[in-house]
Amino acid sequence: MSTDTDRIILEGMTFFGYHGDRPEERSLGQRFIVDLEVGADLSPAGESDDLDQTINYAELYQETKAIVEGEPLRLIEAVAERVAGVALRHERALWVRVRVRKPGVAIPGSLEGASVEILRHRERSSRG
Repeated sequence: MSTDTDRIILEGMTFFGYHGDRPEERSLGQRFIVDLEVGADLSPAGESDDLDQTINYAELYQETKAIVEGEPLRLIEAVAERVAGVALRHERALWVRVRVRKPGVAIPGSLEGASVEILRHRERSSRG
């Protein structure tokens, strides 16, 4: 499936969460920065100027916020998977790219942060 489609992009969404494998990460919490791209055909919305013909990015933001600020997970990979899964529930979503950045990484050395990026596609029904 190609990512050469229209897309809705939410960049630099910043939330406070309690994800991590270390006890101090889960008790003290930290900032997480999420970038989200959702591929969809946006031409119906562009032609009609009708919000019902697109994916509401305010809803995408709130759904992402609920995940990142919600149940603590051990891995940022798991955070990214949950964000992707929720975004793909939108009827018009064809694919989603999620990047979760953890700017405060608890490892020795000089590092601005760590991130994961995943790309997931809507599964097509075998019934055609």
